[in-house]
Amino acid sequence: MDCQYKQSAYPKYNRIKKKFPLLLRKKLNDIEDSIANNPLIGEEKKIDIKGIRVHKFRLLDQQILIAYQVNEDKKEVIFVAVGGHENFYRDLKNYLK
Repeated sequence: MDCQYKQSAYPKYNRIKKKFPLLLRKKLNDIEDSIANNPLIGEEKKIDIKGIRVHKFRLLDQQILIAYQVNEDKKEVIFVAVGGHENFYRDLKNYLK
């Protein structure tokens, strides 16, 4: 699939993703591709985590959140964090400090 935006990720994102079961990793790859094709798909966050977008999706009855930044100049999507809803935003804020 040819994406209009390049994809990259923070090391922490890759470490977390590597621990996920194969099914979830495959689903994440699909989601990453759709975000790279349409970076505005996620909801833009404000205040503490300004500049971060979060896309939510469901997998096996669980809500998964994926946070990313868009660099328009470089036409790049940078994946920051992925995980369940519980403590997601708190951990994301702490990580970005």
